[in-house]
Amino acid sequence: MKQVSELAKALGFEVVSPGEDPHREVSGGVYCCDLLSIAMGRARSDGVWVTVMANVNAVAVAVLCDVACVVIAEGMAIDETTRQKAVDQGVCLLHTDLPIYDAAKAADRFLSDEA
Repeated sequence: MKQVSELAKALGFEVVSPGEDPHREVSGGVYCCDLLSIAMGRARSDGVWVTVMANVNAVAVAVLCDVACVVIAEGMAIDETTRQKAVDQGVCLLHTDLPIYDAAKAADRFLSDEA
């Protein structure tokens, strides 16, 4: 099983908030969605959620879904309020300049690689 810290390091994702446990295992797959109400019902516990929604509402959805981490893609700016909310809520928040599809594909390949 792969850990969030390994995923971030291997893919070069910036750690904006380490979450409660940076060594949390990722077992819920990868989910991409920018519509928070849909992500709320479909992002899986212990999964990776890739989005461009870099706001406090995304942090709230991450808590509700209990995702292992949120990857903010496309180089979207993460303001200090959102960063602090992620820290306070124990949400692992990662950042990348990659497009959503490429970030999700890279995460899925990493998680699928048994090496």
